[in-house]
Amino acid sequence: MDFWTNKFPEMGRTELRDLKKGIDAGFRSFSRAFGEDLENLFHPLLTFLVWLEKLLLATPWPLIIIIMAALAWLGARSLWIVGGVIVSFLLIGYFGMWEDTMSTLAIISVATSVCVIVGIPLGILMARSDRLQSIITPILDVMQTIPAFVYLIPVVMLLGIGKVPGLISVCIYAIPPIVRLTNLGIRLVDKEALEAADAFGASYRQRLFGVQIPLALPNIFAGVNQTIMMALSMVVIASMIGVAGLGVPVLRAISNQYLALGLMNGLAIVALAIIFDRVSQSYGQRLQRHRQGINHD
Repeated sequence: MDFWTNKFPEMGRTELRDLKKGIDAGFRSFSRAFGEDLENLFHPLLTFLVWLEKLLLATPWPLIIIIMAALAWLGARSLWIVGGVIVSFLLIGYFGMWEDTMSTLAIISVATSVCVIVGIPLGILMARSDRLQSIITPILDVMQTIPAFVYLIPVVMLLGIGKVPGLISVCIYAIPPIVRLTNLGIRLVDKEALEAADAFGASYRQRLFGVQIPLALPNIFAGVNQTIMMALSMVVIASMIGVAGLGVPVLRAISNQYLALGLMNGLAIVALAIIFDRVSQSYGQRLQRHRQGINHD
């Protein structure tokens, strides 16, 4: 204690307290001044999320299972994975977790879409500029390492409790992998392929969409895979600020010590994670084999 007292005298500690109070007061003033504008900005996103959730809940369960099985087949081309998808969703419905699962699917779908729409262009910009990469990389490091509860605080202060704050929190946590792997994939494109494109007089847009992005697709899909996994890992934490889904019963089970309830809903989250992981990984591997076959030819 004497060490800290000598190191930080009372005057320094007072200045630190004043700094903290100033930051808190400034952020509260900002949230009061611009909170409503930010809510209006994200209102279309909320509308789409609510519409998708209602659509999934209103769709008959056999049709949902058929659609999910078809998407699994298109992505993985594996009867084992398709069978696993069908069995998983049948068990989810049998144990009474269907509505929560549809809510979780809605927020994960919207969050992944937002991450892809924002993350891929950002990764492309990073691949174009070393300076931009040096600026964005530390920000991505902070987004990945800071505890999720910490950045829930400013989001909730700005937007309150509800679906949009939860969605934003999920996106903040899940977007770094897609940005990093898009940047990496484009930077790893063979220079000979780029030189060949330049030799044929390709413009930057033609080189980007005709050469770089197609060759970087395996890495980009690996980023999508990791983004989905990280979004699913935020389901329980997002439920603390009003996001419906499988995280709500898990949180209730923790509060009331309901082992069976928490275990079943936790396994449902795991099942979704395994399904998305296997399908996206298989699709990425197929893309890679396809590209290797083209290059070999």
